[in-house]
Amino acid sequence: MRIWDISPNLLCRNHLLGEHRELHAMWVIITEKKKGYSLHPETLRWYGKLNALYLRHELLANEMCSRGYNHKSPLDKRKATGKSLQDVFIDDPLDQIKILKNKNCDCKI
Repeated sequence: MRIWDISPNLLCRNHLLGEHRELHAMWVIITEKKKGYSLHPETLRWYGKLNALYLRHELLANEMCSRGYNHKSPLDKRKATGKSLQDVFIDDPLDQIKILKNKNCDCKI
């Protein structure tokens, strides 16, 4: 699981859509107290920051729409509680850019 901490407009199609899918899975894990991946480091960093996760989803959805994709999976804003800023990183955003560079994909890095 990975939620990137860089601008969605830098992500290639695969990373943009993949992150969107994983963000929805993480949202369900946290909001519905599901066990799958609940102890994964990527999930743990979002506990108490559902507002930040919601805002990340909005950025992803806006980017998807700007590329002509249909976005029909909004999150329930009423569940967007906690901090609105993610300040815990598994990989620093600059390291995330390096990771994406090494993937040899179409990300705009």
